[in-house]
Amino acid sequence: MATELRTSTVSAAEVDADAVVVGLLQGSGDAGPTLAPGAEEIAAAFGANGELVAELVLLGATGKAEEVVRLTSRGAVAAPLVVSVGLGRVSGDAPGAEQVRRAAGAASRALSGTARVASTLGRIDATAATEGSLLGAYTFREYRSNGDAKPPVGTIELLLPSSDGADGDTAAQDAVTTAVAVAGAVTTARDLINTPPNDLYPASFAERAKVLGEAAGLTVEVLDDTALAEGGYGGVLGVGQGSSRKPRLVRLVWAGGDAPRAKVALVGKGITFDTGGISIKPAAGMDHMTSDMSGAAAVVATTVLAATLNLPVAVTATVPMAENMPSDTAYRPGDVLRMYGGKTVEVLNTDAEGRLVLADAIVRAAEDDPDYLVETSTLTGAQMVALGTRTAGIMGTDDLRDRIAAHARAVGEDGWAMPLPEHLRPELDSRVADLANVTGARWGGMLAAGIFLGEFVPADLPWAHIDIAGPSFNTGGAWGYTGKGGTGVPVRTLWALLGDIAENG
Repeated sequence: MATELRTSTVSAAEVDADAVVVGLLQGSGDAGPTLAPGAEEIAAAFGANGELVAELVLLGATGKAEEVVRLTSRGAVAAPLVVSVGLGRVSGDAPGAEQVRRAAGAASRALSGTARVASTLGRIDATAATEGSLLGAYTFREYRSNGDAKPPVGTIELLLPSSDGADGDTAAQDAVTTAVAVAGAVTTARDLINTPPNDLYPASFAERAKVLGEAAGLTVEVLDDTALAEGGYGGVLGVGQGSSRKPRLVRLVWAGGDAPRAKVALVGKGITFDTGGISIKPAAGMDHMTSDMSGAAAVVATTVLAATLNLPVAVTATVPMAENMPSDTAYRPGDVLRMYGGKTVEVLNTDAEGRLVLADAIVRAAEDDPDYLVETSTLTGAQMVALGTRTAGIMGTDDLRDRIAAHARAVGEDGWAMPLPEHLRPELDSRVADLANVTGARWGGMLAAGIFLGEFVPADLPWAHIDIAGPSFNTGGAWGYTGKGGTGVPVRTLWALLGDIAENG
């Protein structure tokens, strides 16, 4: 059951709901919390002397970010329950978009199992409140048979300012419509990531991508292992040859409407499960490798989103899919693979498989002569060593790299520009091939992987890689609008970039 989001301009004190959400701002110094904008009608219903805030404070409310406090309304307003959610401290005239997004997500998580929820957070930032509310409500219950897990919120009624007219002004409605679609794309990516690898393997993943693409009007091409062999895709075939589930390469094409502003190539790593192959991973945490196709999930979902919202940018997704398994047919350390396009790579570590499938896909994507090429993957554990589990590492040509990093921070997915030092390139030299898939050094693993990928990008093509090894999969507790499991990062970053390109080229 998916959460439904509606909008209205009804009074927050009169809305027909099981609970109504209000924002609470944390005070500075010794000052107590204050109500955020949008909750004035509820505050007035409780009394003109600040009784609502006083009662919330008695229940322990401070306005700290994501803090949720419930207050029985006792008939003061139509909803039986008033729920305050902390926005934290504000460094300006109003809370920032990410503060609203996280608060809305925290409220949705706290109110799981509630049939009808109204929220005043839309009066602060309709886009952020929509995304946060829907993403915070997300649950993956496909494999639950005992019914123990609470269902998500049934319906969220996002309250918009009454001055905007009966149904809100056109701009606000358009913003909400877009935000619902963006949240839907993130949900698609999360569902793919959270599907266990016995059900999501290269062939089934390719079929799901095909169904999604065709439903959105995309042109879809699927190459099976025979077609990959005929085409010379040595990286994808090499990684996938150890599994009985043969690899695929999927191409999704959105033509960009009547007058596309630019052509963008998206590439995403689709390793449906990664044991490490012959260079096998430790058993602890290997179950998290069900998320090794997060980049592919994001790219598929974003390309479908571009078509759904009729974005005037031509977008082509090139998605290699393989399962990296140890077996008597698996590729070995010491093997040399001939990649798509002709370059040869000596395999020194079979657990550095993502860059091999991506290299094939990058060369194929570049043949379409795009204006920009952006790829994303759970590329390296070194990303988490360098930046932690919530900040993506972004590498590539300087201008595009910095542009993407700025969008990542603006949408709340977080990203940081990383260098590609020239002195690391000689460490990828191979004794028998054009280059090796890893260096012999311990340090700079994320940067070396980026340099490896750059070897397959045409010299004059702006490109960037987004390493989402940590941010793509939450192994800890829920926070904001992010639950456990697949996060859908970097769908919103990619969408923001595509929107920027549509507007500015």
